[in-house]
Amino acid sequence: MSAVSAPVVTRFAPSPTGYLHIGGARTALFNFLFARRHGGRFLIRVEDTDRERSTQAAVDAIFEGLDWLGLAADEPPVFQFARADRHREVVDDLLARGAAYRDYTSAEDTGRLRDEAKAERRAFVSPWRDRDPAEGDPNQPHVVRFRRPAEGEVVVDDAVQGRVTWNVADLDDLVLLRTAKESEGGAPTYNLAVVADDHDMGVTHVIRGDDHLNNAARQSLIYDALDWPRPTFAHVPLIHGPDGAKLSKRHGAQAVHEYADLGYLPEAMRNYLARLGWSHGDAELFDDAQAIQWFDLEGLGKAASRLDFDKLAHVNAHWLRLADDGRLADLISDTPPTGSEREALMRVIGLIKDRAKTLVDLKAQAAFALAPRPLTLDDKARAQITGETGERIARLRDRLAAFEPWTVEALEADLKAFAEAEGVGFGKIGPPARAALTGGLPSPDIARILVSLGREQSLGRLDDALQHTK
Repeated sequence: MSAVSAPVVTRFAPSPTGYLHIGGARTALFNFLFARRHGGRFLIRVEDTDRERSTQAAVDAIFEGLDWLGLAADEPPVFQFARADRHREVVDDLLARGAAYRDYTSAEDTGRLRDEAKAERRAFVSPWRDRDPAEGDPNQPHVVRFRRPAEGEVVVDDAVQGRVTWNVADLDDLVLLRTAKESEGGAPTYNLAVVADDHDMGVTHVIRGDDHLNNAARQSLIYDALDWPRPTFAHVPLIHGPDGAKLSKRHGAQAVHEYADLGYLPEAMRNYLARLGWSHGDAELFDDAQAIQWFDLEGLGKAASRLDFDKLAHVNAHWLRLADDGRLADLISDTPPTGSEREALMRVIGLIKDRAKTLVDLKAQAAFALAPRPLTLDDKARAQITGETGERIARLRDRLAAFEPWTVEALEADLKAFAEAEGVGFGKIGPPARAALTGGLPSPDIARILVSLGREQSLGRLDDALQHTK
């Protein structure tokens, strides 16, 4: 692992224009793990400068997603729009340094000049770049642009992408303030606000998606113009769908809340997302403490990672097996389970959770244990418990009434012995017994059903079924 200067400060900076995307969740996780790995601070900044698209509902959704994932910031969140005065101060500093200038070109003329530049395959250059500032009136509508260097290169030594170089002549003089009248101020733009905020928040490492790589060039120039130290940049390739295409709705769940609704555990999502673009040897399954101990920037790959729902299900199944049964009982219940419901769930969960991949699976497989007596039997179930089969189930009921011990292993052996004594294969016993005990609901094998229900409930359900099929 390369040396890292302390103290480390990372940040996750979502835009509140929608839900917390799976890619944003992974970015937050990487920043969280890196800060924890180095005993630093993990911060959250809401980049809400786009007032038309930013909504409180989106802010709430982002924090709900982070809370579910267990990614809490070490300080109260920063809201970028509230820092607009500070951003304008930074612009004033750049103007004073000659690193910015006021551009009075109309929007119409700017569009025309941009089209001409594009046609000639060159960067747009404002006619005000080299004019005497005294020729303009700061109280007239204008924008403030960053004055990029006239020549040379901007180089970013990215912790993931390696050394990346841009020719400054290919970069426009980006707008720092929109519609700026000196008496009214102006609206700070994204790249300016990001630099000012990261500097003021003490951010040392900017870990984000590689769709921001070009922003690193512009932001680096602003850092340099202000004589501020640049943070370490680490641009992580984006997440693609299983087919290698950019992740979209057609690939399935995208938002963090959708994964929660689909029955994934937060610890499983943290485990899976950590491996989505980062690796530590061959380790696939690891807990939070291990992830924090191992996480480093060198483990981040340069290739786009692919979302694999089968692998996610495998990881989730692992954490389901390790989860506390009482916690799982609460998670699969629509309302807090009552005493008798909780007892029933606690008996069944430990016996079935090793066969479930999601909480949705677990809930479906546990439903039989909560079904009220007498169970509703459809025509198919009734037909299975009539005539000779019904008589056999009655004999099984009497045998079970006196059977000890009431354990999965012992019951499995006795059910096999009962089938042999009856002179039939277990296929003549299992289906009708299952229908009587569960009413046709999804369920595990017969011995596990019996242990899940307990002796009294099991015998009661068999009695009900036999009574209703007479």
